[in-house]
Amino acid sequence: VQLQASGGGLVQAGGSLRLSCVTSGGRYGSYITGWVRQVPGKEREFVAAISWSGGNTYYGDSVKGRFIVSRDNAKNRMDLQMNSLKAEDTAVYYCVAKYGPLNGDLHYNWWGQGTLVTVSS
Repeated sequence: VQLQASGGGLVQAGGSLRLSCVTSGGRYGSYITGWVRQVPGKEREFVAAISWSGGNTYYGDSVKGRFIVSRDNAKNRMDLQMNSLKAEDTAVYYCVAKYGPLNGDLHYNWWGQGTLVTVSS
């Protein structure tokens, strides 16, 4: 499975940004997909995940209520709408996919290349 993330950039605190992830290969509909972020020099942090049907989602505590994950299986695409952005949301955001339960772990089978989000305060 290949994952291609896009949509990163520079945004002011309080603003919004939308990330997208397009997948190819494999049986997309079988996978949990999600987002994990990492600040250089720090540990990876779970952000959000969504079930293959799109009917169930799971969020990290730091983004709950501000970020919304969605997916469109017909387009092999997953989005992350990020609202009320804070300086501490600055990170490289990775699109990820796995078989397994919908939860906040980082045990993903496939990782995209990452897209940088910078929030200026």
